[in-house]
Amino acid sequence: MAKESMKAREVKRAKLIAKYAEKRAELKKAGDYQALQALPKNACPVRAHNRCKLTGRPRGYMRVFGISRIQFREMASAGLIPGVKKASW
Repeated sequence: MAKESMKAREVKRAKLIAKYAEKRAELKKAGDYQALQALPKNACPVRAHNRCKLTGRPRGYMRVFGISRIQFREMASAGLIPGVKKASW
């Protein structure tokens, strides 16, 4: 389980990214890199890091499902993810 502060930090970054997205696009289109640098660091989408929605784990994130590989395996084994089953051949 990730620390609550880490989860909160990612949520805060996501809000900042959404807030400045339009302004960043305009400045990039105009080529005004001085003004881009004046924006907050966390407004840059590159700084966002995907985290598991259930545990907050930053590594092993499966983008399609929005959860970590560990949670995916547990949920798939329990039959909680529709259309996913253990492979056998």
